[in-house]
Amino acid sequence: MISSSEPGDAAIRGSILIAGVGSAQGLGAAIARRFGREGYPVVIAGRNAEKLEATRSRLDADGITVRATSGDVANQEDVKRFVAAAAEQAPLAVAVHNAGSNRPAPFLELLQEEFEAHWREHALGAYHLARAALPALLARQNRDQPFSHGPSLIFTGASGSLRGKANYAPFSAAKGALRNLSQSLAREFGPWGVHVAHVVIDGGIAGERLLSKRPQLRDSRGPDGLLNIDAIADAYWTLHHQHRSAWTQELDLRPWSESF
Repeated sequence: MISSSEPGDAAIRGSILIAGVGSAQGLGAAIARRFGREGYPVVIAGRNAEKLEATRSRLDADGITVRATSGDVANQEDVKRFVAAAAEQAPLAVAVHNAGSNRPAPFLELLQEEFEAHWREHALGAYHLARAALPALLARQNRDQPFSHGPSLIFTGASGSLRGKANYAPFSAAKGALRNLSQSLAREFGPWGVHVAHVVIDGGIAGERLLSKRPQLRDSRGPDGLLNIDAIADAYWTLHHQHRSAWTQELDLRPWSESF
């Protein structure tokens, strides 16, 4: 586990925005905990205001002070509001796109509305976050700061962006678009000092979303057979603190026992 060696002033360290936070036992909340316990001002955003507030309260009970703001990452004005809320805490240092669900269905039963909903959540939402966050990240990079790493824009991806499985056409199409967007942004804004990274999650995540639907998976997959949310969050922490001479653009994470 990497510890922060940055100055203690939050205004110098910068804030983090995580767009796409649900349960307190989900990846978004784990990222908030990881950065929050190192002193980063944290803003979490999600569509479900009630669930978001419950997560904020749980994080607060864990000693992590965060600000919660509800809205839709696929809505341009909502995303601008998310970024503004983070910038009010401290100059934006990290923006994470963690939004988007997965609803498999046989292709011939798939409605246009469902295909478009996946695209809006994953691809359009990533576009809106990038458009809103990049000016703030670029402004921070132009500041006189003592760090060898840059501000970061991180996208949560999936193995669906690498291969399309049967019944997963809308998810794979949307995640593929997200992956290509991240590559394009990395090539355009990396030379300006912004670290753009895409994290391929290859396997089931041991969080509330999956285990509430399929609790048997924890036992059937065996010890560490599902991705631990805190371990994933450690990877996001490491990505943000990579030296700019050795940045990772794409990182794939999977359980040790996962076939690939």
